[in-house]
Amino acid sequence: MTLAAFAALLADPTRAAICTALLDGRAWTAGELARLARVAPSTASEHLSRLIAGGLLAEERQGRHRYVRLATPAVATLIEDLTVFAESGTSPGTGPATAPRNLTEATRLSAEARARTCYDHLAGRLGVAVSDALFARGLVTEEGGLAVTGHGQDWLAAQAIELPPRAGRRGGRPVVRGCLDWTERRTHLGGALGAALCRAALDRAWVERIGSGRALRVTPDGGRALRELLGVELP
Repeated sequence: MTLAAFAALLADPTRAAICTALLDGRAWTAGELARLARVAPSTASEHLSRLIAGGLLAEERQGRHRYVRLATPAVATLIEDLTVFAESGTSPGTGPATAPRNLTEATRLSAEARARTCYDHLAGRLGVAVSDALFARGLVTEEGGLAVTGHGQDWLAAQAIELPPRAGRRGGRPVVRGCLDWTERRTHLGGALGAALCRAALDRAWVERIGSGRALRVTPDGGRALRELLGVELP
């Protein structure tokens, strides 16, 4: 596929909306995505087929239901990176390029700015705060490239947070990578480490999803855990 053909997949507003919705890391049905994009199910199905054929989405079928998700973490990174340019100002701190269209959208954007998922890792003020704490406590280092330190490996083991066996190996996912946060305009951490921390936060009810979108809410238990384990204080 040529670059022009690949770019054309995201040039359509409906396909772009579908890919953005799937940044929450979950699998959605074709019907759910049709309602989100405000198109007929048949129209959504046509767009999904093009995105699957282009390698951006992967399909799973369970009975009569057709589920789709972003094909790989690399695709999620691509979509999120493009979002940085599309939804942010031209320089750090300028904020979104367009104002919210209504109160509902303003509320959603505010919640996502506080805490959200960026595919399968934490983002927003929460994601940046957790990343800062990992660096400050010597659990992650930038010396010689982003990496989990020996102290960080011990900390992960103590918290029973496991990284995938192939993380960091050839053909596997990077252990840790920086991801520019489009609301904070600073880096939060993705990769296998970011995914493991996000999964633990959700499984242990430190955070919970708000509605069906990407926004997260830190629970009281989560607030205590973040303070005790990482010294993170969120406003």
